[in-house]
Amino acid sequence: MAGLAASGSNPDVDLLYDINGLAKDAPHWLDRVVEFVGEYGLLLAMVLLIVWCWWTVRRRPGSAEEAAGSVAALVWAPLAAGVAVLVNVPIRGFVERPRPFLDHQGLEVLVSGKTDYSFVSDHATITMAMAVALFVANRKFGLVGLGIGLLEGFCRVYMGVHYPTDVVGGFALGTAVALLLSPVTSALLTPVLKAVDRSPRVGWVVRSRSARGSGRDAVIPGARVEAAAEERDLAA
Repeated sequence: MAGLAASGSNPDVDLLYDINGLAKDAPHWLDRVVEFVGEYGLLLAMVLLIVWCWWTVRRRPGSAEEAAGSVAALVWAPLAAGVAVLVNVPIRGFVERPRPFLDHQGLEVLVSGKTDYSFVSDHATITMAMAVALFVANRKFGLVGLGIGLLEGFCRVYMGVHYPTDVVGGFALGTAVALLLSPVTSALLTPVLKAVDRSPRVGWVVRSRSARGSGRDAVIPGARVEAAAEERDLAA
C-alpha cells in the first residue's frame, strides 16, 4: 500500500494534492477553522446530533416495545464507533501505511504530531459508523449524520493527514460494522431498555412522561367498560 502511494501517477495521490492544495490557497483563518472542525468539531457535532435524536425519540408517543427498540438503535451508534475503531487496530498494523506527508513533499499539513499509520482513518471510521447507525434508527437525523461523515472525510484529506483511500476505507469499515452488527445489538439491547423503561427512576431514558401518557400501551379511561359492553352485545 505504501509503495502504491509513492507513485506520482497514482490517482489517490493526485486527488490528495488537489484537495490539500485548497488549503494553500485558503486564508489562514479558514485553515484554522477546518483544522478544529476536522479534528474535534465534527465528532462533537455527531454526538450532539445523536443526543438530539434521542431527545426527540423519547418524547414520541408509542408502545414500550417501540420506544425501547428506537433507543436501542441510538445506543448502538456510539458503540458501533467504538467497535469499528477496535477493528481498525489490527488493520492499521497489517497495512502499515505511512502518513501522506512522510512520503510526499509540498503538502500543507494543518495538524502536527501524527505519527501513527494512515490506513484507515479513525475519524472517518468513527463518524461514518455513528452516521449509519443513526440512519438505521432515524432516517431524517441519519441523513444529516451522513453529511457530517462525508464532510469529516473531506477535512481529513484537506488537512494533509490522510489519503482519500484512507477515508474511503474508514467509510467502508464504519458502515460494515454498523450494519452487520445492528441486528445482534438490537436483540441484546432492546430487552435491557424495556427493563429500564419499567423503572420509576430511570425510565425517562426510554420514554418521557408525556410519551407514557399518550402511548399505545397506556390505559385509556373507559376502554375496559366499552370493550365489555361490546362483548355483551355480541353475546346477545
